[in-house]
Amino acid sequence: MNTYPPPRLPVPTTIARLELRRTLSGRATRVLDFPSDMKLLDRLRFAIRARHYSLRTEDAYVYWVRHFIIFNGKKHPAELPPEAIKDFINHQSVHAENSASTVRQAMSALVFFYAQVLRIELPWIEGLVTPKKPFFRPSVMTPLEVAKVIRELEGTWALVARVLYGSGLRLNEGLALRIKDVDLERLELVVRQAKGKKDRVTCLPLSLVEPLRIHLKRVRALWEEDRELKRSGVLLPTNLERKFPRAGEEWAWFWVFPSKRMSKDPRSGKWRRHHVFDQTFARILKQAVFKSKISKRVTSHTFRHSFATHLIENGYDIRTVQELLGHSDVSTTQIYTHVLNRGGLGVKSPADTLVLQTAKIDLPPSS
Repeated sequence: MNTYPPPRLPVPTTIARLELRRTLSGRATRVLDFPSDMKLLDRLRFAIRARHYSLRTEDAYVYWVRHFIIFNGKKHPAELPPEAIKDFINHQSVHAENSASTVRQAMSALVFFYAQVLRIELPWIEGLVTPKKPFFRPSVMTPLEVAKVIRELEGTWALVARVLYGSGLRLNEGLALRIKDVDLERLELVVRQAKGKKDRVTCLPLSLVEPLRIHLKRVRALWEEDRELKRSGVLLPTNLERKFPRAGEEWAWFWVFPSKRMSKDPRSGKWRRHHVFDQTFARILKQAVFKSKISKRVTSHTFRHSFATHLIENGYDIRTVQELLGHSDVSTTQIYTHVLNRGGLGVKSPADTLVLQTAKIDLPPSS
């Protein structure tokens, strides 16, 4: 992916640059007007920001479009035939041996680029080779293994892990929690604009109330220090910073897990305090898993898988778990019902009921 900081571009406002137009088919569509001197990839970034996509999506789409242009000898994409897209996608599938999700991401980037930047409606492309998405069986820890891993973490990192497991959050959902989204009285966490741009409410473990109270006292001292030094407020959700410029300085909008250091906002260029970095937690978690001597593959998402699995084991219905996880389709949640089929899909091996018919049979020793 592109590791360079994205350029600072003019802010795309809905009123000034998004117009409602009609295509030849008579269908209404929103079309973005770009500044005339803007480069091609900057137009792509501009279109993404106008639709409030995440920075990760922006970096991913720019990466694939740049890769596509280089793959075709740096020719302008508007001059390339649809077969160029087919050759590029097939190359990613067959020769580059990318996964199904990676190939879908590349295709999504090109479709968005042609439709929203070049304003070219792509025809149906025949002969695309896309890898088959493999069946995913989530890695799940036992409650004892969860405790072992958390025991190897310290301070804020242990609290982050306990929140991820106790509330079933994705890593970015946990790190991006704000003060106003934590209700210690009602034992609720509000997850704002999660995957699919949906809000949801999930449970907050009673065992975390007191640790969070102590933690938030230290966080409050950090917030007060920022206010005394007149530092920029925290990053706000879409359009709020433009409507309420001082809201980012309020305690309610401060991060539950703020970073100790100030950092530069890659889009606005402002120096402000962000939440702790996800890759930092991933690195520390990996070390904790190694120390705990657990032989499973454990990532931050494993806490979420374990949360759902343990709820089903404890008798909670699948719809309740679906609501807590924020899945739009119950079939996504049903993957966790594998815990009901223990030991080879619940089959009892005949070796466990073996009846020795003879008085003495020499069985080979177990290795």
